[in-house]
Amino acid sequence: MVPKESNPSRKRSSPGGYSESPCKAPSPGKWRSPRRCNGNRDEVRSVGENGNLSNGDLIGSPKSPRKELFRNSNQQLKWNPRDPAQMQTVKHALHVATPPAIVVCREKEQKNILEFCKSCFQQSKAGSLYVCGCPGTGKTLSIGKVKEYFLGWSKEVGVPSPDVLTINCTSLTSTSEIFSQMLVKFELSKGKATNTSPLQHLQDIFSQKKHQSGRMLLMIADEMDYLITRDHAVLHDLFMLTTLPFSRFILIGIANAIDLADRFLQKLEALNCKPVVITFRAYSKDQILKILQQRIMALGYDVFQPAALEYCARKVAATSGDIRKALDICRCAIEVLEAELKGSVTNKETEKVSFHHIETAISRSFKSPVVDIIQSLPQHQQVILCSFVRLSQHCKKNATTLAELNRSYSEICKSTQIRPVGMMDFASLCTALNDQGLLEIAQSRGDKSKKIKLKVDSSDITFALKGIRFFQNCWCDD
Repeated sequence: MVPKESNPSRKRSSPGGYSESPCKAPSPGKWRSPRRCNGNRDEVRSVGENGNLSNGDLIGSPKSPRKELFRNSNQQLKWNPRDPAQMQTVKHALHVATPPAIVVCREKEQKNILEFCKSCFQQSKAGSLYVCGCPGTGKTLSIGKVKEYFLGWSKEVGVPSPDVLTINCTSLTSTSEIFSQMLVKFELSKGKATNTSPLQHLQDIFSQKKHQSGRMLLMIADEMDYLITRDHAVLHDLFMLTTLPFSRFILIGIANAIDLADRFLQKLEALNCKPVVITFRAYSKDQILKILQQRIMALGYDVFQPAALEYCARKVAATSGDIRKALDICRCAIEVLEAELKGSVTNKETEKVSFHHIETAISRSFKSPVVDIIQSLPQHQQVILCSFVRLSQHCKKNATTLAELNRSYSEICKSTQIRPVGMMDFASLCTALNDQGLLEIAQSRGDKSKKIKLKVDSSDITFALKGIRFFQNCWCDD
């Protein structure tokens, strides 16, 4: 039964506000039945042209995510991993450089940033915002989407759009170059005296009413921690521009360093230019899983077994919460499946990415560069490292002497039936491992009494050698 039409003014969000209910219709003319709303649990709110959150469908879902997720097998496209075009499409969808249509799991952060920009714009006042968080937590992507929503909202309300400068601070030849780029982008260099610096000219413009521009200026400075100098002068001067009496400058800084604000916040507070701080936390297992599902759902066919995808999300959430790592693992798992099918005589056209493929991809993704070095060593040097791990596990100590290590080495050689090298050659092999940064040999008068320490994680040695048949029966692989 269609509900009675309520007062349209009550259905509309407040200017610049967000829809509160995911089932709430954007307008009376686009009413959707409660059954469709309730079934659409995974629907994500997107921001429309007016800058408000509305009910948007997930990427690649022209009707509703429910139909995309639960359509019957007759409607669903058939996944064929032997089809090069399908494989390329999947790899492209899972590439970190492929931006999604909407950024899920960051709705709250996007809302706060958008509200900040709109507040500054509506009051024609300057302001500064600092966005921080670990790598791969959606900071740059979210800011990019907020910029789109903000520009769309300004057109909707019928006011001039702000001049926008987006800059990656790693591209600057010097930290002070950021002020020159502001002058060029915002076309403020007109009337600049030849004997004044770009910073001084900006300060002059934002301090006098006669120079006041009619447009707001928005600058997004990504990788802002590259602007850090010994005295923090550039950072302080940049944030100070937002406090000048006639400034119409909105600054949004993005950095991976969560403690960057704390390091110079005290002085910024004293200068009355303390920024609003928004922190992007590492993604949880459920959030990583939802983001991966969103990307895969756009393809129209099932590529991954559910358990495999969940295992990937759980593993990444437990280590870093970096969504880029999860995407790389999924792409690697696709390549593992692709290589497996090339060497297979059976025609497995409906083979999906399984737990085994994800596990193989994870082991490759999390492999330390040290592992590659260890695996490329000559056999006797590998035996020495194996001997050290075996000795440290048995004696519960992180250091030993050259003589003790030689005895452990000789025992492994005897058990594996290979001829051990002499003491002088053994000392030379240990010196070679020291030069490669794998062992640390202390200075001593007698060679046999020299103290030796392991400079790499013993788990890297175990991981590197466990796939080599020669070491399968060694004690370090237990």
